[in-house]
Amino acid sequence: MTGLNTTNLTSLKKIYSGKVRDLYEIDEARMLMIATDRLSAFDVILDDPIPAKGQILTAISNFWFEKLKDVVPNHLTGDQPEDVVAAADLPQVQGRAVVAKRLKAVPIEAVVRGYLAGSGWKEYQQSGSICGVALPAGLKEADQLPEPIFTPSTKAAVGDHDENISFAQCEAIVGAELAAKVRDTAILLYKTAAEYAATRGIIICDTKFEFGLDENGVLTLMDEALTPDSSRFWPADSYQPGSNPPSFDKQFVRDWLEASGWNKQAPAPAVPLDVREKTAAKYREALERLTG
Repeated sequence: MTGLNTTNLTSLKKIYSGKVRDLYEIDEARMLMIATDRLSAFDVILDDPIPAKGQILTAISNFWFEKLKDVVPNHLTGDQPEDVVAAADLPQVQGRAVVAKRLKAVPIEAVVRGYLAGSGWKEYQQSGSICGVALPAGLKEADQLPEPIFTPSTKAAVGDHDENISFAQCEAIVGAELAAKVRDTAILLYKTAAEYAATRGIIICDTKFEFGLDENGVLTLMDEALTPDSSRFWPADSYQPGSNPPSFDKQFVRDWLEASGWNKQAPAPAVPLDVREKTAAKYREALERLTG
């Protein structure tokens, strides 16, 4: 089995296909969310899946949803995925699906950064700030920030790029009250998770949360939580400010694609199985470290 690239359930109606997850309608209140083994790099979905990635992402998310449930409610209903599909569909569901509440999505990505890396590092080098948040002068790449910062971005359609926005732009999109609630909740989630991850030898450099509102307007954590797809995890034992540490994520594939000379436009080149298996091993190591 080299991975599940797409799902086609016979017993439920597919309502959406994202970069990684396929959504199916159960009823007005619930949907089935399946994490496939698809991988997107540079906002292009690759033809070649990462073996068992969907199961690993689901296990990591479920671990965090349980650990952080006292900070903010999450989208899990408690129902078992195996109970809502026909027997013929079970192989596409087991270990990689959850039954989730249908929520009204908050149309921004809630990004929290505790360290200076990626697009944040590039922006800081140019302006001394990230998303309008001024930072101290003289910081090096991968430096820890004095305090975690909220740097929202737009929620792009599949194939488009998310764009970093200021907090004022975030307020204009969702309203001042909800923007503040999202910011404060995202920072508290990040701090709580980072504190725990540190005890497992992992630094959470940055992460992205997605929120929705339930029928009573209650802010609810949805989609996924603190996975190697939505976060930058660094091994604490090799962390060194001034350089970009190795991470538990798709960096293996990204490095291979960069070296291949690909122009980052679809379609992506075929990725060799050994590169995909090494990537899967990084995801698995993150799961094992975090959950013990």
